[in-house]
Amino acid sequence: MSGSGSNVTLPGDPPGGRRAVRVWSIGVAVYFVAVIFRTSLGVAGLDAADRFHVNASALSTFSILQLLVYAGMQIPVGLLVDRLGTKKVLSIGAVLFTAGQLGFAFSPSYGTAVASRALLGCGDAMTFISVLRLGTRWFPARRGPLVAQLAGLVGMAGNLVSTLVIARLLHGIGWTPAFAGSALAGAVVLVLTLLFLKDHPEGYEPEPVAHQGSAYVRRQIAAAWREPGTRLGMWVHFTTQFPAMVFLLLWGLPFLVQAQGLSRATAGELLTLVVLSNMVIGLVYGQIVARHHAARLPLALGTVGATALTWAATVLYPGVRAPMWLLVVLCAVLGACGPASMIGFDFARPANPPERQGTASGITNMGGFVASMTTLFAVGVLLDATGDDYSVALSSVFVLQALGVSQILRLRGRAARRERERLVASRVETVHVPAA
Repeated sequence: MSGSGSNVTLPGDPPGGRRAVRVWSIGVAVYFVAVIFRTSLGVAGLDAADRFHVNASALSTFSILQLLVYAGMQIPVGLLVDRLGTKKVLSIGAVLFTAGQLGFAFSPSYGTAVASRALLGCGDAMTFISVLRLGTRWFPARRGPLVAQLAGLVGMAGNLVSTLVIARLLHGIGWTPAFAGSALAGAVVLVLTLLFLKDHPEGYEPEPVAHQGSAYVRRQIAAAWREPGTRLGMWVHFTTQFPAMVFLLLWGLPFLVQAQGLSRATAGELLTLVVLSNMVIGLVYGQIVARHHAARLPLALGTVGATALTWAATVLYPGVRAPMWLLVVLCAVLGACGPASMIGFDFARPANPPERQGTASGITNMGGFVASMTTLFAVGVLLDATGDDYSVALSSVFVLQALGVSQILRLRGRAARRERERLVASRVETVHVPAA
């Protein structure tokens, strides 16, 4: 694909502008809070193990169940967004993840805490697909890659809040006040959504689609899955996102403290570096992909290669502990995982018409979270089986990376041919649109 392809103005493209930014910002604020809640366990993992008296496998269950619910909800959420619209789905999501965070704050036992994280994961699952859909409804298609990367960047800012704010509150005022206090942010974004968010600009209403129960669901999923671009997007997301997610969501802090002998403060600073690196690289990747679509696959595969190389150098370091400079490099490289995973949506988006964007995005978004969930479980089991040998446990990352790369290479040719066909068709349609 040439870079010029991204600048085609499609028929019915929304105009964007300041109002679009204002409305989209409300949706992104909901996602921002959801990420704070999602990643708050990452800075509380050791505290949770002490509070609920659990081992590594049981501790990983918190994140695994949360991600299992999240991944399992992606296609249903995509269908809901296509059918009900963004405002309703985001509102439901805000109610659920706020209730989950409150439940986690007051959980008296391991069982109720796990149930609360599952509820949180259900609400969290409704946010990102909705924000992507909001972007396609309010901004022209050529802005899609940058808008998606900006949404991801705001999400990482939520991760930064967890690392810097939730961690300090946790150790300053305690478990219950920290988690219960943070839940207030969920109530704030819910009110903003109900009062000010709109699904689309006036005059850009989507064409009504006949919904016929299970038949509609099957058609939507089957049509999205048939597109090679959807499947390629899912595997790009699968292969790129999960190393950083595993590191930030649960195992990064224990690895840095227990295996590398760092203080919690120093480990927290390294986790912050992952987030800051993500935010910077996200802006760069968004600009590159918006201008040069041909750069999508090289960026994704390059990120996978760099991640595998630095991960191997760190966890398999021959000395007792990896040097600080290598840990810094690892965290900086992990920051590219999130932006690279967003490239998956840039394969799925042009492969599907507007009425199927939510479903296609849901399929794509499942990829990285399935990989993350699988690796979180594998690391926990291997740690218990090997007596906390992080070198063995964290090497499970390479298995999923190899699987993902093989699928990307298998699908790239078919997806590229199909995308070229759609681009030619859209150009012809644009040329023949009669003047108003």
